[in-house]
Amino acid sequence: MTTTELNQRDWVSLEQKYYQGTFKRHPITLVRGEGTRVWDSEGKSYLDFVAGIAVNVLGHCHPAVVEAVQQQVTQLVHVSNLYYNVRQIELAELLGIQSDGMRSFFSNSGAEANEGAIKLARKYGRLHRNGAYEIISMENSFHGRTMATTAATGQASYQATWAPLPDGFKQVPFNDLEAVKQATSDKTAAILVEAVQGEGGIWPASKEFMQGLRDWCDEQNLVLICDEIQAGSGRTGKFFSWQHYVRPDIVTMAKGLAGGVPIGAMLTGPRTDIFVPGDHGTTFGGNPIACAAGIATIKTITEQNLLDNATKMGEYWKEKLEQLSAKYHFIDSPRGIGLMRAVNVKHGLGPVIVQKAMEHGLLLNSTNPQTLRMIPPLILSVADVDEATELLDATLAEVAELPAAQA
Repeated sequence: MTTTELNQRDWVSLEQKYYQGTFKRHPITLVRGEGTRVWDSEGKSYLDFVAGIAVNVLGHCHPAVVEAVQQQVTQLVHVSNLYYNVRQIELAELLGIQSDGMRSFFSNSGAEANEGAIKLARKYGRLHRNGAYEIISMENSFHGRTMATTAATGQASYQATWAPLPDGFKQVPFNDLEAVKQATSDKTAAILVEAVQGEGGIWPASKEFMQGLRDWCDEQNLVLICDEIQAGSGRTGKFFSWQHYVRPDIVTMAKGLAGGVPIGAMLTGPRTDIFVPGDHGTTFGGNPIACAAGIATIKTITEQNLLDNATKMGEYWKEKLEQLSAKYHFIDSPRGIGLMRAVNVKHGLGPVIVQKAMEHGLLLNSTNPQTLRMIPPLILSVADVDEATELLDATLAEVAELPAAQA
């Protein structure tokens, strides 16, 4: 049976029969994408303001990424890291240019990138902090789904099922420098922070907090790790979100780095560039196909001035969200940087708004019942924002009629 012969009910039935029940999915099956739009198995079109959870920074099936992948797959698919890999070196060079000289290690996901950063920080602690190994991270943070990155994540809902979690992690309130200082001990090796919390609901750090972290790490000989997995690759209007603030010692990336092809990266400056052969490894990380896609993505971002576009379209979208927040009493507090935006939602209506918006042809995301998150592609246009505004306005007008919204 072909894709076109199966309807939504068929796909749901097959998924329930053959796929583990890990995800709570929305009731559509997406089969095609182009630019800022996707289409489902029933032929309906959606304006996509989720972008694969901040992955599709160039939109869907960008010609540059498609061409790079198609060309690479005819030349070399996989060779392992036993040998030099041209695409891997080229991507590392581009990231080195963007980061002012950091060196890269490639993996397959953001969680793996953070695992590498944790290992690197612990080695630094062993060498330069008398065996220190603890990592201080932030409440409301999200760093991955492996055991170590779950332990680093500052959200109890992600942790409860998996106790006991690995030792060596503690969380403190975000944007609270004094709490970081109070939590620091002779066991502390590093501080792990998202300059803009993504899964936590799009909460930017204050400049004072980030500068304070940098100063504290310098004073105490600690490692500052910046998790750029969601906020990196141009989403905030700069290639790295830390470029709005201070320079970290270690940077982790994934999501948008290869325009939709799975990849992770852990970058380090000279101070923490202490891995030696055998310390860390990967079979698939730095795969030629993923790296080719990453090269195409970075070149497109720079050549098409998409950092500037993210800033301009982000401000334009913010204005529209402010207007809608003034119109509907159950949403408020528009926030974010660039094309990384959110609003507060009252009465736990976030999932309801997401469902109603989908029915109107707009894909949004609710990180929790109180938050509506929007992370569209960097190629977003004025016409896209105007259309999204109309669709969201119609959605909110419908939600406003519900009893829960009238409380």
